[in-house]
Amino acid sequence: MTMRLARLARAALMASAALLASTAAAGADDATIYAGEMIDGRGGVVRDVTISVADGRIASLTPGRTGEIDYDFARLTVLPGLIDTHVHIGAHFNDEGRATSEGESEEQKALKIAENAYVTLINGYTTVQSIGMDAELPLRDAIDRGRLAGPRILTSGAPVRGDELTPDQIRAEVRARKAQGVDLIKIFASKSIREGGAQTWSDEQIAAACDEAARQGLRVWVHAHADSAVRAAIKGKCTAVTHAQLVTDETLALAGQSGLYIEPTFGVVQPNYMKNKEKYLGIGNYTEEAFEYMEGNVEMNKAKWRRFIAVEGMHYLSGSDAVAGAEGNNVQEIIWRVQNGQAPMDAIVAATSLDAQALRLGDRIGALAPGMEADIIAVDGDPLQDITALARVRFVMKGGKVYRYTAD
Repeated sequence: MTMRLARLARAALMASAALLASTAAAGADDATIYAGEMIDGRGGVVRDVTISVADGRIASLTPGRTGEIDYDFARLTVLPGLIDTHVHIGAHFNDEGRATSEGESEEQKALKIAENAYVTLINGYTTVQSIGMDAELPLRDAIDRGRLAGPRILTSGAPVRGDELTPDQIRAEVRARKAQGVDLIKIFASKSIREGGAQTWSDEQIAAACDEAARQGLRVWVHAHADSAVRAAIKGKCTAVTHAQLVTDETLALAGQSGLYIEPTFGVVQPNYMKNKEKYLGIGNYTEEAFEYMEGNVEMNKAKWRRFIAVEGMHYLSGSDAVAGAEGNNVQEIIWRVQNGQAPMDAIVAATSLDAQALRLGDRIGALAPGMEADIIAVDGDPLQDITALARVRFVMKGGKVYRYTAD
């Protein structure tokens, strides 16, 4: 770990004490939860059930109300902790309200990143995949050690990027990331959609990254908008493509047949940019022209999403691309998808067991079943009838520890 990352980790740990002090029963590992309605994360619904938690895992699911109940959610809906396969947990606004960390001390950055982690967790997300910066590595480790309140984090660290890299250089970069301790590789195979989204990496470059990652036991998330770049990711046997704004129905069908995951990011990221335009405008490629394009795209994405979900055989990952301003609002991705045509259960399964499968954690998280880790949330209302209920989180347990509880 570099000195910079070490300082960042120490600063993050300093922030954890205050955050952990605000959690409810954060050290409790054994509990019984009564659910009037339980969505299991795999497409099933169970009513009138008692969930027993022991040693951080679900020990049993028993019909009816049995034994002494610690958390009575007769009038709430219980479901697995939500998962977001695409966040930028370190992205934040500086003290001047701008989407940059320029001028901030390492301690200021660490505190804001720790805040992002905490806010994400208490809003029902017990696992996230953050793809963007090296500072996420010590954050991940601090949370894993139980010293910081936050979701379980998988991170790519800094992406592998550079259009000039040869395939051999890309392979070397992947091996270096592996040595660094990342959970996956993130590559950029196309321009930003704000710049047209054209393919920037050759098919050979994409294939080299995905092949070397597979050799190293790592997954690859490919930033790609162009249809040709998505097809290259399919051919290169990559894990997932994020965004895919310009993909055709034929390529989507091919992705479904090949097993490539597609992670659209429609419901959070561009609306967040529009909401916070003045905080982004003038930074990098956030130009007036880019905002004009995004404003139109916000509406076009609704029709695009309805076209996506009409393609047979596709199961879309639930990833929000939450950046500065969107922290804690990840659930708006699910809500947007349902409000624009997806069945509520499909959207919930995507944000639980399907996402867990894509993260190679399907045997640990993403479902409520005996032996699974006790990542459990409760919401006010029935999200199968009113998807906005997912935004009314009353209870959050991660690995058997309770971080949020509002008595019914």
